[in-house]
Amino acid sequence: MKFRKLGSTDLDVSLICLGSMTWGEQNTQEDGFAQMDMAVDRGINFFDVAEMYSVPPRPETYGRSEEVMGSWLASRGQREHLVIASKVTGRSERNGGVGHIRNGARLSREHIFQAVEGSLKRLQTDYLDLYQVHWPERQTNFFGKLGYSHGGDDGIAIEETLSAMHELVEQGKVRHIGVSNETPWGLFEYLRLAEQKGWSKIVSIQNPYNLLNRTFEVGCSEFSMREQVNLLAYSPLAFGVLSGKYLHGQQPQGARLTLYDRFTRYGKVNVEEAIEAYVNLAKAHGLDPAQMALAYVNSRDFVAGNIIGATSLEQLKSNIESVDLELGEEVLAGIEAIHERYPNPSP
Repeated sequence: MKFRKLGSTDLDVSLICLGSMTWGEQNTQEDGFAQMDMAVDRGINFFDVAEMYSVPPRPETYGRSEEVMGSWLASRGQREHLVIASKVTGRSERNGGVGHIRNGARLSREHIFQAVEGSLKRLQTDYLDLYQVHWPERQTNFFGKLGYSHGGDDGIAIEETLSAMHELVEQGKVRHIGVSNETPWGLFEYLRLAEQKGWSKIVSIQNPYNLLNRTFEVGCSEFSMREQVNLLAYSPLAFGVLSGKYLHGQQPQGARLTLYDRFTRYGKVNVEEAIEAYVNLAKAHGLDPAQMALAYVNSRDFVAGNIIGATSLEQLKSNIESVDLELGEEVLAGIEAIHERYPNPSP
């Protein structure tokens, strides 16, 4: 396994981070235990979860992924050797019942304190290594939305949210804080307020990043490098489509996009053509398409963690092994040529 520093902290995190959003929905607790066992055996020390998981979110499964992870932590006794990251959910029609559970999910001080206590209880731990804002409270672009329109209700101010997160650090319930699904402006505002107020600085940003969506490079990557706010790349396989398994209308049994129709981000114009081009490039060089896609994410200097997820141990093993794959210049040139032809078809 390879390790990188998490932002400006002293934490060494495995470049491959194990995601957990399938546990409690597509995967059982037994599956989750087996995945965490394999991950640790192969050197992974970084686990990512959220109060909203499993996905798709439903009131019946709210917090279930944290419960699975917490039961595993209690049974294995390895908490001090692991870096555990979770997230607090804000308002959205996407939160799938979190609002119902928490009497309206917001990013206010009150709600953040409620959320962290719930996460700590489910995870059976007294601290989180990284606590992240799952998505912005304000009206802005994330989850593939384009065409920014200013105005409307911005909700809870970032200042209140950051103040509450800083309090959690001071109390020792959280070691470090981060954001997710953020924009360059949001990233700047968190950094500006931390410097102005003397509060805890965000150390990470968890945004989508893959061969079909490299928009992070446009406005956030320079912030990431200059301010030591590393990217924790989620959806590195674009919900699995970069493996090629959905090409030409295929619908593999039990696969996420076969089961759920809510995930439409990777079904837009030129996506099929781009996927086929990347798959053909990988095969031309004797590479597994999924491993090539993951290895590209691994190779970016601004990435501290590549968050993988899997529904089977076979998938997980292959994904983890991508850390050992170094892409040659010819492959990298081929990737850039495809990117120029089909730039960010799934932002």
